[in-house]
Parts: sequence; structure tokens; C-alpha cells
Amino acid sequence: MKNSEGVETLHIDANEVRITHPDKLYFSKAAKVTKRDLVNYFLSIAPGALRGIHDRPIVLKRFVNGAEQEPFYQKRAPADLPAFLRTVELSFPSGRTAQEVVVDDRAGLAWIVNLGCIELHPHPVRSAALNHPDQLRVDLDPGPGIDWDNVRKVALEVNDFLSEYGLRGWPKTSGSRGMHIIVSIQPRWTFTEVRRAALALSRAIEKRMPGAATSKWWKEERHGVFLDYNQNAKDRTTCSAYSVRPVPDARVSTPLHWNEVAHCEPADFTIFTVPDRYSKLGDPHENIDQSPGSLEKLLELAAADEAAGLGDAPWPPHFRKMQGELPRVAPSRTKSAATPKREKMPLLVIANSPDKQAALAGLERWKEKHPKVVTHLLPEDILVDSMRGRSSTWTRIRINLKNVPESLRPAQQTPDPDDDPTRVWREHLAAKRAAKAQ
Repeated sequence: MKNSEGVETLHIDANEVRITHPDKLYFSKAAKVTKRDLVNYFLSIAPGALRGIHDRPIVLKRFVNGAEQEPFYQKRAPADLPAFLRTVELSFPSGRTAQEVVVDDRAGLAWIVNLGCIELHPHPVRSAALNHPDQLRVDLDPGPGIDWDNVRKVALEVNDFLSEYGLRGWPKTSGSRGMHIIVSIQPRWTFTEVRRAALALSRAIEKRMPGAATSKWWKEERHGVFLDYNQNAKDRTTCSAYSVRPVPDARVSTPLHWNEVAHCEPADFTIFTVPDRYSKLGDPHENIDQSPGSLEKLLELAAADEAAGLGDAPWPPHFRKMQGELPRVAPSRTKSAATPKREKMPLLVIANSPDKQAALAGLERWKEKHPKVVTHLLPEDILVDSMRGRSSTWTRIRINLKNVPESLRPAQQTPDPDDDPTRVWREHLAAKRAAKAQ
């Protein structure tokens, strides 16, 4: 029921949920989708969506201005939490803690969607075991110019590999360009151990599919499809099943059966098609929690890698330096004589902006200024980085000039646009360090 203030009240399982601005457009380009449409979508597939987030603390990724504007991340539960929602206290690598929301039912699902949470970002833990993940998450992230067919091939290889190690993977489209494979595991291992197992898996797939798959953390070293092992580090999340992604046609991160992977297309799964698919076929991940597997064999593989001289790979930047970790610096910036000499990559920063479309427009302007350079660039030479701060994201675009003759290489200029939201904080930190050193 809608009142004069433009608020609709839904009665869901004996709970009341207020939907503010239900007619607000969240998608307006390829599809016209309102907040009311999104709430109705999530309620239509609620059992599947809840399966991915039930009893898990969740990071609120809030698209308060619609899916076509930048979101912000909110870890702490809002102060006006309704009685039908609960929280748990999580600790983070920084040492801070926060009460995070746990969503267990349809009313809670509608409530967070009303906040603008169309992507659901649960942690891979249950509320009773917050330091022991019950999922290993394989995130397949294709690099620039890598097509969907390559993603599917890598996914199928991951499935074969998991079967050999006594594990079962549950695939889903990411809703963007990649694919996620969820591995249900016994909650016996720490985050560090689960990440170690994921790194061993990533390196194994890279060996099996050289040129098609990579475990390299630094984008300038990558090729093909990146298996992002760091998604298993503590405090990292990926969107869960049935999340709606902020792409123009309102695509959905959709669970699949393995026999669908070889021929599926991401564009087939949107908020307009998935409810009908769900009502006819059910949820391919319905039994995902029934038979959790063991990481023992994967950890044995990790130990063998380490014995062969493969050290730990880089962690995300906000983590403390880990024992055995290689230098946490991009190869193009390394200055250490103690490490093997690597080719320094000639990189230019082209654009920084909280608005991805503005950054991409800056890239196009740069291309127009340097047409001779563009003819030498390969797709993987254009590095589009999604940078994440404590509560916001921005886009950085760089160009790798390694394939451009030196005589044609332009000098670094001021990025256009140059709206790095962390600059003020970094300049303040640098000033404090300089003052302390005096």
C-alpha cells in the first residue's frame, strides 16, 4: 500500500517493510527498472537468494542513486535496524570491528534491497564460526579482450580439477564478464588456509592452461582469465547468487548446472528472464550446503608448491605484510636488486574517476590524441582497474606501452579526468610521515 509520502508498505511473513521511492528508476537505458521492480524480482526468487546469504554477515553495497551511479560500501549495520534483522560482530585485518547485518528471511531481503543493495555481498562464513569459512570461492575474471568462450573453458577445467581433488564446484555467471565457482567446504580451516588452497588451485589451472588462465596478481603480468585467489582473504566478498549487477540490461548472477556452462550466455539471464527460469527449473544450487568437502588435498598441493620454491603471492594492499609473501609492488615499479630482474613496464595513467564512464571517456580522448600509438596496442595493454577504498570505488585506466615503439611513446601527462578520491588522504599521510621524519 502506497501512502501520500510515496512510501509503500509491504506485509511479508508477519513483518512490515517500508519501500521508499518505489517508482525511482534504477535502470533507464537498455531496460527501465524501478526500485519496486527490483523488490518484486528478489521476492520472486527469494529462496535462492536467501540460500546464498542466510546466516552470513553481509556488506551493504548501496546503489542509493540507482544502478547507473557509483555505489558505496557500508559494513556497519544502520542504526534504525528493524526488529526482524540481527547483527554479528566481525573483526577486520585493520583490527577494527563492526556489527554487520545478517539476513535470514524475505522481509530482511526486501529491507536491504530498499537500501539500494541490488548486489548481495555475504562473507563466506556463518554467524557461529566467523573465523572459519565454509566456502572457497573461485572468481574467474577475464582480462581485456578475453571473450566469454575462454571463461567457459577455464570454468570447465576448474570443474575437472576440483573433481580430481574430491571437491564439488557450483558454477554461476558473475552477471558481468566472468564466472564464479563456489566450493562448499567444512568450516575447519582459517581464512589464511582457505586462501592458500585457492592460490594452489589458481596456480594449477595456470599450469594446465598456459596462456588461457593466470594466477598473477599484477594486471601488467596477466593474460587470459585471472583466477582471483585473493577473494578468499578475510574481509573480501563477491556477489552471491541472484544478485543484480549494474549493467544496462539488469543482468543477474545466475546459478547454473554444469551441463549448461558450455553453451550459456550471460545476456540470457536478467531480472526479466530469471524468475521464469527459477519457477520452471528451480535453483541449480539447491543442494550446495549438503556435502561440504575437505581442503586437505589442496593444502598438500600448496605445500608441494612451497617446497618447490613458490612463495606466497601478493595479498590485497590493506593487509599487513605476510610471512613468505613476495614483494608487494608491481613488477614495473620494483627497485630491489635482491629479486630477479624483471622488465619494467612502460605504463601511463590515463584517467582516474569515481565515475567509470567518465574515465572511459577520458580514455577515448587520449586515443584521439595518439592515433599512431593506438594502432600498436593490444586489448591487454589497456588496464581498467576498479580501485576500492574503505567505503567507495573508483576507476583507474592505464596504458601499457610495451608493444609501442619507443619513438612513438608519449610522456606521462596529467590524467584526464584526474579525480582520485584517495589523493587528499594520501597527501595528508605523506605530509605526516615527512613531518615525523624531521
